[in-house]
Amino acid sequence: MRSSAQSNQAQARSWGHTVFAGTVRLALAPIILLFSGFFTANFIISGQYTWPRTSRVVALTVTVLILSYEFVYKEQLGQEATANRARMALVYSCLIPYLTGALMMLALWKL
Repeated sequence: MRSSAQSNQAQARSWGHTVFAGTVRLALAPIILLFSGFFTANFIISGQYTWPRTSRVVALTVTVLILSYEFVYKEQLGQEATANRARMALVYSCLIPYLTGALMMLALWKL
């Protein structure tokens, strides 16, 4: 049997994990992906495909993919969500901000 102290620690740890996952999904991931979409579109539009810029965009893209999969999609699956709900969280937290950042760059480029 668990003592009440162990039970309280497990609940506090679970609550902390839930808060962290929600913060990443609702705040951190959208901000990072907004800027990522902006800078990736800037790289593509600029036409300056030097090795340093290309390597930065590749590293940024890999980082964004890992963030999206590990900290948004898998976290949703780990919280007893269905696969459809996890995909929708991925769309709202990652895809929409990324496309918004890219569209912002396109709008600024057209000016």
